[in-house]
Amino acid sequence: MVLSSAPPSTLGAHSLLVFLVQVAVLLGVALVLGRLAVRIGVPAVVGELSSGVLLGPSLLGTFAPVFDEPAQLHLLDAVGQIGVLLLVGFTGMHLDLGLARRQGRAAAWVGAGGLLVPLGLGVAAGFLLPATMLGPEAERPVFALFMGVAVCVSAIPVIAKVLLEMNLLHRDIGQLTITSAAVDDVVGWSLLAVVSGMAAASGLTAGHVAWTVGALVLVVLLAVVAGRPVTRGALRLAERSGDPGVTVAVVVLLVIAFAAGTHALELEPVLGAFMCGLVISSVGGVAREPMSVVRTFVMGVLAPLFFATAGLRMDLTALRHPAVLGTALAVLLVAVVGKFTGAYAGARLARLSHWQGLALGAGLNARGVIGVIVALVGLRLEVLTTEAYTVVVLVSVVTSLMAPPTLRYAARRIAVTDEERERERAFGGVQALSRVESR
Repeated sequence: MVLSSAPPSTLGAHSLLVFLVQVAVLLGVALVLGRLAVRIGVPAVVGELSSGVLLGPSLLGTFAPVFDEPAQLHLLDAVGQIGVLLLVGFTGMHLDLGLARRQGRAAAWVGAGGLLVPLGLGVAAGFLLPATMLGPEAERPVFALFMGVAVCVSAIPVIAKVLLEMNLLHRDIGQLTITSAAVDDVVGWSLLAVVSGMAAASGLTAGHVAWTVGALVLVVLLAVVAGRPVTRGALRLAERSGDPGVTVAVVVLLVIAFAAGTHALELEPVLGAFMCGLVISSVGGVAREPMSVVRTFVMGVLAPLFFATAGLRMDLTALRHPAVLGTALAVLLVAVVGKFTGAYAGARLARLSHWQGLALGAGLNARGVIGVIVALVGLRLEVLTTEAYTVVVLVSVVTSLMAPPTLRYAARRIAVTDEERERERAFGGVQALSRVESR
């Protein structure tokens, strides 16, 4: 007796055509607006998000809903997920862990202040925001914790780009800003993993918290005990092949595998991607040349497509309602004041000057890409409504726009030391850190 089974379903011709047209339109508009944003001096992510806003329900989507079919949007999400995992992995690869150790005390104070104060204010705000901001599956404590994480993160890629363009990356304040942001990012991704685990478990109970924290500890242990030697061995074998394509494939494979591992433990895939980047950085990193092609592809194609898709989910028409607009202003105030106050207090406790404290608060305030990723996680887990998602993304964009002028104002009042001048000559201006992407 021969058993027959139905052949697996495939993507229909019409769905494929719609998908290809959507990708072409989204990527084209994202590239144009992203380059325009760079020309006027703001991060490319602002223009790329704006492309989704332009084509989504906020503007053109009201008249011609081209991107409103859920199944098609899931296809775009799948492509974007690969891009965001590689983007987060590259962020981890660019962290200088040695620098973090050298600047330990000051970075710890600034990082702790810049993390804990906005986290506490964000959690408090989460308990006070209107119930209409809560997603259908969210409990108030989980929602509050999520809002705390959303306002306490910093975006290393945006901060690095701002410091690079202002010729501050070689200075002590620039190095300390990046290191403090690294502290915030490591803890922030861990907190996101914990909170998302609680959301996925549909409740804040002792058992769920214990499982999530235990899974996080397990991930760290596995990364140190097994991840480092496996990663080191895989990279060495790839380099011995003499084919740059093999190195690229191994790095991408490692990032995806780490992401799959954390997701299997009911943690966020982006945490695994970030941990993979840290592991690669700790074992000596990857030669710049083999990764330049894939990095260019991710930054030039996959990341703009991801942010454009994220923009599609924003609905700025919701800001017409006083409650939503009031919530947006309140969360923005909490995010800005919390980060400024925390970073400044940490700087003063580390015995830094008044202007150094203000510069650190200004630099760490940029949330950029990281804030958008956190918002998308909240929307996917149904912790946030579309209105709350729009609010969190707006805060990420506005704080990224605020960072350059406020940082420039404070940095001009910090004297340049002889050691910084020597470091600038050793770095060759910006050459030593030109590997940091301009996102």
